[in-house]
Amino acid sequence: MCGIMGYTGVEEAAPVLMDGLEALEYRGYDSAGLAVCTEGGSIIHIRAAGRIMNLADKLIQAAHEEVPVTGSCGIAHTRWATHGAPTEENAHPHRSATGLYTIVHNGIIENYEALRDSLEAEGIEFESETDTEVIAQLLEKHDTGDVLETLRTVLPLLEGSYALGILYYNAPGKIYCARKSSPLLIAKTKDGAYLASDAAALLKYSREILRLEDGEVAELEGGKVSVYAADGTPVRKVPIAVASHISAADKSGYTHFMRKEIDEQPEAVRRTLASFPGQFTPQTQQLLKDVRRVVFLGCGSAYYAGLVGRYLVEEGAGIPASAELASEFKALNPAIDDRTLLIVISQSGETADTLSALRFAKQKRARTLGIVNVEGSTIAQECDAVIYTKAGLEVAVATTKAYATQLSIIYCLAAALQGDYILIRKGVPVGGIVKQSDIHRLPDLIGEVLRRSAQPMFEWARAIHRAEHCYFLGRNIDYAAALEGSLKLKEISYIHAEAYPAGELKHGTISLVEEGTPIISVCCRPEVTPKTRSNMEECAARGAALYCITNDNSITVKNKLLLPRCNPLLAVSLSTIPLQLLAYHCAEMRGCAIDKPRNLAKSVTVE
Repeated sequence: MCGIMGYTGVEEAAPVLMDGLEALEYRGYDSAGLAVCTEGGSIIHIRAAGRIMNLADKLIQAAHEEVPVTGSCGIAHTRWATHGAPTEENAHPHRSATGLYTIVHNGIIENYEALRDSLEAEGIEFESETDTEVIAQLLEKHDTGDVLETLRTVLPLLEGSYALGILYYNAPGKIYCARKSSPLLIAKTKDGAYLASDAAALLKYSREILRLEDGEVAELEGGKVSVYAADGTPVRKVPIAVASHISAADKSGYTHFMRKEIDEQPEAVRRTLASFPGQFTPQTQQLLKDVRRVVFLGCGSAYYAGLVGRYLVEEGAGIPASAELASEFKALNPAIDDRTLLIVISQSGETADTLSALRFAKQKRARTLGIVNVEGSTIAQECDAVIYTKAGLEVAVATTKAYATQLSIIYCLAAALQGDYILIRKGVPVGGIVKQSDIHRLPDLIGEVLRRSAQPMFEWARAIHRAEHCYFLGRNIDYAAALEGSLKLKEISYIHAEAYPAGELKHGTISLVEEGTPIISVCCRPEVTPKTRSNMEECAARGAALYCITNDNSITVKNKLLLPRCNPLLAVSLSTIPLQLLAYHCAEMRGCAIDKPRNLAKSVTVE
């Protein structure tokens, strides 16, 4: 969500900034802008609503009008609107009243209204509707001529989260930055320093990054970086190696990143499973020992992955388990203690709701284990232990391979909770119902499902893509698959879709079923399949168009996709694959922006 890029060095800043913004496009945004300190001593400020290409057009126009954006120091931003519509006026960067400070900001200032009211009462006029402009105006109001000193005055006034990149008119060539609960990274080379909210924008320049921690501020000038604690004490930062490869952002001949990433799932799951034994350290094993309750925590698809874990752990290991929405967790005031294992799931490792819930749980002394894709991310650092998925860079906003790798780690943890993982790793059954031998078949099975479902899902999409409403059904673990399928369809095709435990549809929602309404059922759990079939028939009796993904060949629905046979508890990894393809084809046929769906962001760093 949102993206920050900054550069100071010997090169022209604008091309570097634009390259960085393009690397951050996958995060989701609705406007963009940049500010560059020019050779003449001014700060040129260009913004545009919509896509980065609109900003690029404005840069070209400026050059034609003989006011080129030249200079070797600047900041840039892609915005995902939280306060104020996605307009040019609300796009970043924002300036203080006289232009003394120019800033970009990720996060939310929760007390901005009170701060704005106070500033306006003093006669300060605002140009935007954003919470960000408040920061710029406060910096100018409290300016001492020393930016670091000014920041020590202003930052304590801000409630909420922020990652800040700052230009100061009286210090050309310097960038100042600060963070609280929103990621901010720095890379440096011999000739320059780079600032970004995501490592993807820095990999072109360095494979080693400096990560600012909460409360830290930094000053960048040329290839020099100085970092300070909140009280002004210098901080020595140790670079972190970044393993992701920039070539992962290449479509490799595919029309969309999402389609490429769907096909990458077998290999991503294979990498993740191969890495698990090495990551299942004694520290991690100790977290699992003698737990009385397991809580899976996540948002969106990560929550649905946790719901799968809830079924696996409770049924397979006999340990009370639940899956909780991170955004609701603190409000539950849950009964957790030091025998509760909190499994925290986040692709980015920066999801604000999840991070907030994690910190709340740690206050109650819960054990915490992260399942994260991004190494060195905040959630990875703050959990007692972390297991990294090996999905690689996922560019499309709608998750596919990151979700698949989260499931594979959850399967391994469920197996470990059933007994001695050393025995399981050798393939020796130790009781329970999740076996390592079943888990390690998944990459090949996913590959087989991709082959089987390619043409059928295209045909289903041709029948479904003009529908206004679509309902997904499943029972038990199949319900988790239905939820994920419903989310995929609505987030990229904009078809209204809902998922229900199959038995619940008749308790009210069946009133919405009419002639031709698509009903997509997942039937892979033999114990509950007969009841799900009955629920499908209830819909058919009211004119619904039935579609079914199943491993039961006796189901006689005309539109049926038969999955390869596997442990039914692991079938959710297979049944979600055709649902991803269905959503993809529906979105393609409707002409939607598949990789960058409207209003959505890849990494949601605000609560």
